[in-house]
Amino acid sequence: MDKIVYYTTPILLLSVVILVMLERKYPYTKGLPLFRDGFWIDLVWYTLIQSYFLKILIFDYIILPIDQHYHLSSLQLITHWPIAAQVLFFLVTHDFYIYWFHRWQHHSKWLWRTHEAHHSGTEVDWLSGSRSHSLEILINQTIEFAPIILLGANPIVVPIKALIDAVWGMYIHSNINVKSGKLQYWINGPEMHQWHHAEHKEVYYSNFSTKLAIWDWLFGTAYLPDTKPLRFGLPYVYPKDYFLQHWHAVKKVDEKKLLENGLFSKYYYLRPNLMKWMRRKVKTD
Repeated sequence: MDKIVYYTTPILLLSVVILVMLERKYPYTKGLPLFRDGFWIDLVWYTLIQSYFLKILIFDYIILPIDQHYHLSSLQLITHWPIAAQVLFFLVTHDFYIYWFHRWQHHSKWLWRTHEAHHSGTEVDWLSGSRSHSLEILINQTIEFAPIILLGANPIVVPIKALIDAVWGMYIHSNINVKSGKLQYWINGPEMHQWHHAEHKEVYYSNFSTKLAIWDWLFGTAYLPDTKPLRFGLPYVYPKDYFLQHWHAVKKVDEKKLLENGLFSKYYYLRPNLMKWMRRKVKTD
């Protein structure tokens, strides 16, 4: 299974390049900078660091112990299925689950606290989907990958499913002006998901689908007007710092007030100041 990484990684990186090029050529929201506000938080903290540690936690400390205790994978319940059928089965079933869990998050004040970070970005692009509270990822990815392993699916299904998740997640958040016509009734894309991230009351409880838009149309939560959103993000002030975004889910914090503290201020501006210093260093050299 390790060898498939030699295929999935280049495909993932190529997908990033293609999406960024399409965003530059056919923008949904014109004038959106490549390195928009929060870009480095999303890339470094959410995409690289958080994903790395959560992968270890989910697979090595949750799913593996469950399987070692109950030996469910040894039953090989779906091992005989063709790999394509296994991938399709888990794509559809997990997508159905995530629609309802996502919908629940928007209706529950407790679950919303784990989801609001995802909606805090005021500029939405291919990387925006990575900004998700670690507890939200812990729940969803455990529920996503545990059945694949415990039901005895082919090990290759895990990286294939993960690749599809990553590419599709980048696509639906991408700042690309897609016009998919009737296909949007079946396959989800930026047309509906850009609206899902809009700061408009009429869409607060709409467009919960991830991959298959049909769930929204079937269950009456689809919203697809002819216009585009005027603004994105949350209707209230939300922290920009990664750690404060996590703590905010437990107890609301005032980031501006915290910046009055000299020590916190030094930490908060460490990365921006470091980036400025590096740019000056490059120019002088």
